[in-house]
Amino acid sequence: MEDETKREEAATVSSTLAAQDVIPLLRQYWGYESFLPMQQESVDAILNRQDSLTILPTGGGKSLCFQLPALAMPGTSVVISPLVSLMKDQVDTLRGLGISAGLLNNTMSEEERRDTLRQLQEGAFQLLYVAPERFAGEGFFQLLRECPIACFVIDEAHCISQWGHDFRPAYRELGNLRQAFPRAGIHAFTATATPPVQTDIARALHLKNPKTLVGDFERPNLLYRVQYRTNLLKQVCGIIDRYPDEGGIIYCISRKDVEDLTRQLNEQGYDALPYHAGLADGTRTRNQEAFISERVRIVVATVAFGMGIDRSNIRYVIHTGMPKSIEHYQQEAGRAGRDRLPAECVLLYSGADVGKWRTIMGAPATEADQIGLDKLYEMSNYCQRVLCRHKFLVEYFGQAYGKDNCGHCDCCLGEFEVLADSPTVARKILSCVVRVGERFGSHHVAQVLKGSQSERITQFGHETLSTYGLLSEYRQGDIVQWIEQLVNLDYLARDPEYQSLRLTLSGRALLKEGGEISLAKPIRPSKTKASPKTASPDTDLEQEADRALFEELRRLRREIAAEQRVPPYIIFGDVTLREMARRKPTTLTGFRGLKGVGEAKLASLCPRFLKAILEFLNKTPEAIPTPTPASRGSSKEEALAMFAAGASFDDVLNATGRTESTVTGYLCDYLRQARITEPEPWLQEETFRRICGSALKLGLERLKPLWEDLAETVTYDEIRVAAILMENRLRP
Repeated sequence: MEDETKREEAATVSSTLAAQDVIPLLRQYWGYESFLPMQQESVDAILNRQDSLTILPTGGGKSLCFQLPALAMPGTSVVISPLVSLMKDQVDTLRGLGISAGLLNNTMSEEERRDTLRQLQEGAFQLLYVAPERFAGEGFFQLLRECPIACFVIDEAHCISQWGHDFRPAYRELGNLRQAFPRAGIHAFTATATPPVQTDIARALHLKNPKTLVGDFERPNLLYRVQYRTNLLKQVCGIIDRYPDEGGIIYCISRKDVEDLTRQLNEQGYDALPYHAGLADGTRTRNQEAFISERVRIVVATVAFGMGIDRSNIRYVIHTGMPKSIEHYQQEAGRAGRDRLPAECVLLYSGADVGKWRTIMGAPATEADQIGLDKLYEMSNYCQRVLCRHKFLVEYFGQAYGKDNCGHCDCCLGEFEVLADSPTVARKILSCVVRVGERFGSHHVAQVLKGSQSERITQFGHETLSTYGLLSEYRQGDIVQWIEQLVNLDYLARDPEYQSLRLTLSGRALLKEGGEISLAKPIRPSKTKASPKTASPDTDLEQEADRALFEELRRLRREIAAEQRVPPYIIFGDVTLREMARRKPTTLTGFRGLKGVGEAKLASLCPRFLKAILEFLNKTPEAIPTPTPASRGSSKEEALAMFAAGASFDDVLNATGRTESTVTGYLCDYLRQARITEPEPWLQEETFRRICGSALKLGLERLKPLWEDLAETVTYDEIRVAAILMENRLRP
């Protein structure tokens, strides 16, 4: 009983820490100097044991929000996640940083599970990742009651809401956490949740006065494009060719589409692998691991792929068909550019996609089914409207978008133009729909207007209609797009079962009375014009030598990852490698301050990267960087970091460009903060003993008497350092 009381006290002790207090841990383990937007507020909520709901779009750094405070809180932080592969990746990453982390899921052997539970009871983990299915019975709840628990984190929290886009029944059991652990903090995280879903998450988890934090849904590093699907293989290859040697995900609606496109890409010489639920478990796992480990550049997949993928350097995501909701699109497209470097998201669609999804989803039988259908039409609206893509997505999730032009989507880049004779073209389309008896779909209507001589046209005698060939000067694909725009603008409606078109009241008014309307068509650059703007991240690697070194460092990263049997991004992200390639550190201390380089990686990984850089510079002497003195505002911070990493006094003197007296002041600050008591390597042992002997006689209030007593054989700076060491020895 006494032990149980102690565990309860340890688990519920009020924290006096704030996010600013754990920045040293952020620097030590992750190599970052500051928080991304909304991270500090989320960390504060967890440290203060206030229930919270945090919505941070992909790439916003939500994992760090709960991993960092776990290092400063007593007990184990339990992270509940449905993503088995992501669990393993995150645990591998944490262990690589020197953080004690474990996982518990059904893929483990019985022996592994028993060992994990034993370590949990012994308090060996700072973080434990658990699948939601573990909470299905009372047994696991009871086991957790016997352990010191810091808090509970529910990742992918939208899965608990039946109004969300990925409802999972197992998540409903998590509503019992509040009753079982009334004083433990419960913190929900997700990348996508509309305001109604946010409300449902808080209610289902019984969050107490939760702190709700919603990050900015704009992903400015992503270049969004929506294109009508014409020649799928040609369109896909054109996108891939813009990103040679980079990783990308291609999403298809059906398994058959995945298999067909993968085969076609392989025949074209691309290294692509399929991923869908119909593959054997072993094959599916091997294909996923090949992509994660960068042994293959391209994965062609159904939407089942990617939920557990933590690979950050995906440069493009292609949808070969329309997703079934904005939430799905935001999550799937958001897997591009998670490293915050530029990436491209291209959605290739056709009017038939809505019908395909309607067939898959079936007739709506419940309110949730109807919500799913409404979301499908919202997705179709995104495809059809010629409106800033960033603005559409941000406002869909309930946030204001203050820009008129994002400069980073097809609409704002001017890749569409308004058709000059839009009202006339629109009325010709509406008239044709009436002439075919409102019994046919968009492709048939477009064929009539184009003047097609297909067998189906002649079968129905539609070559005799007055609207036959009225738009023969236009491409049939453009005509289909204009039809889809008229559907989206509510001039045409589509039968949900047969996909046939009919005029709405607005359409009949436009046909009879005329009116203003604008139809958009894509601008097709000629072969002599510049290629479309891409989202290349190479703008930060201006020199050819920088790019060459970056590729060499990527090769080394893959080599080390293979040795350690972890994905390459766990070693270092592309952002870190790019900084290495630009700055080209020539000493270990030069790696200090690089994003993503903490203490553990500085010691375990940077020596090999340093060797690679030195070998590169030896072969390419023209790439050796010209040293520049540190800026005045950063010198002290840089000096303290270098001293902590083991740099010598001369190293810091050269790196900062400051005077010896100034750097001695930095050293004294470091010695005081770190409570150093031994003189080596800062002072010779004999010099330190002599200064101590004089200080015992004269005290430490003034330095000049000590300097004079030692017959001017030591410097004032040496006395300053010795004084700090003596003070540290006297501190309790």
